[in-house]
Amino acid sequence: MVFSSIIFMFTFLPITLMLYYIAPRGIRNLVLLVISLVFYAWGEPVYVFLMMFTTLFDFFMGLIIDKYRGYNMSKIIFILTIVVNLGILGFFKYYGFVIENINTLFSLNISYSQLPLPIGISFYTFQTLSYVVDVYLNKVALQRSIVSFSLYVSMFPQLVAGPIVRYSDVDYQIDNRKESINKFGEGAQRFIQGLGKKVLFANNIGMLFTSIQALDISSISILTSWLGIIAYTLQIYFDFSGYSDMAIGLGKMFGFEFIENFNYPYVSKSVTEFWRRWHISLGSWFREYVYIPLGGNRCSVPNQVRNLFIVWFLTGLWHGSSWNFIVWGLYYGAILFIEKVFLKNMLENIPSIIRHAYTMILVMIGWVFFANDSMVNALEYIKTMFGLNGNKFIDTTFIYYLYTNIIILIPIILCSTPLVNILYKKIVYKKKWGRILGLAINVIILFVATAYLVNATYNPFLYFRF
Repeated sequence: MVFSSIIFMFTFLPITLMLYYIAPRGIRNLVLLVISLVFYAWGEPVYVFLMMFTTLFDFFMGLIIDKYRGYNMSKIIFILTIVVNLGILGFFKYYGFVIENINTLFSLNISYSQLPLPIGISFYTFQTLSYVVDVYLNKVALQRSIVSFSLYVSMFPQLVAGPIVRYSDVDYQIDNRKESINKFGEGAQRFIQGLGKKVLFANNIGMLFTSIQALDISSISILTSWLGIIAYTLQIYFDFSGYSDMAIGLGKMFGFEFIENFNYPYVSKSVTEFWRRWHISLGSWFREYVYIPLGGNRCSVPNQVRNLFIVWFLTGLWHGSSWNFIVWGLYYGAILFIEKVFLKNMLENIPSIIRHAYTMILVMIGWVFFANDSMVNALEYIKTMFGLNGNKFIDTTFIYYLYTNIIILIPIILCSTPLVNILYKKIVYKKKWGRILGLAINVIILFVATAYLVNATYNPFLYFRF
């Protein structure tokens, strides 16, 4: 079940809100936990038991780590917990990938059955790991309530696609949050805006990329290839940030405050800035639990380079069991290294428009690796983008797709910048009639998005595969 579906919005969510708010405050965590397990089991009736095992295992390991704090047993249990969590993630996510590469490398024919990837396993594994690490380092208080801890792991608003909520971000909120009408209203507004981004923007521009992607790469023009990757660049942003907005909005409806996950990444003027603004929760997780423990910047230059590439290799691998994701991660590791060591001062002295163009070109090249399961296809697409395949510069296909999509491209591009949001807030929060207009806009978005979903045959969610 996805948030951008009729059954979620008009059946699951209303029933959930009713059950939650009629329940006595003392059992609301339990109610939300049961509902979250139902939500996950709706799409993963078998793998819900895997998530429950991970939750119970990490909860009891946390108790043992705390009990034997200061003894070797605590360290042994900590290491065991990390190994088991990463082992489960690695088995379900990378089992087939490893076998395929062994077969290729050693000319073997080891048979295997491709395992379905448990939805959200990358997200909830990182969340439980953050708890175990912080308990071991004595950064957070031990959670002694199995219900409260299970709710932290399985809370349905952020379970399947983030943001990655570290335990330290919500430990107080789990048992001490305060719901209010104002917070509920803010959450509903945020959910609707995220729904609009996902359904009206991402889905529509995604169809353009899908159409261009289906064409023979050897026959399309240079401009058509650029139009295709621009469409994917916009699709993946509004797809993922829209879902994050819906998750943050749902959290507010139940009294939670989740961290922001996106901050207009496409206005960045360096790739370093882009990664401060894109998938913020993932970047902060790797910085806190991988980069800094490895030594971060507080070590020799060779070790800094090593740390950087380890983090970006793992970032790529986290996204999927395919070489294109690994190359994508290392691609960014190389660019960030070059910016850090060679380009930092140079970029600061270049006009903003050139820095922005430089950043977006590199980001779009990166998305080519991300969008293609095959490295061969990705490289062929990039060669076409830069005219290395002898393709025409422009063709009638480009003119047709641009003409038929320009009406959606312009508002999508504008909404990928802060300009529309700034204007919206100035009107809604500073004009006497602004709140009425804001309410009307949100009602229209909800109505149009619902009408679209009723007849939609194209409603993917790109980050479900991660």
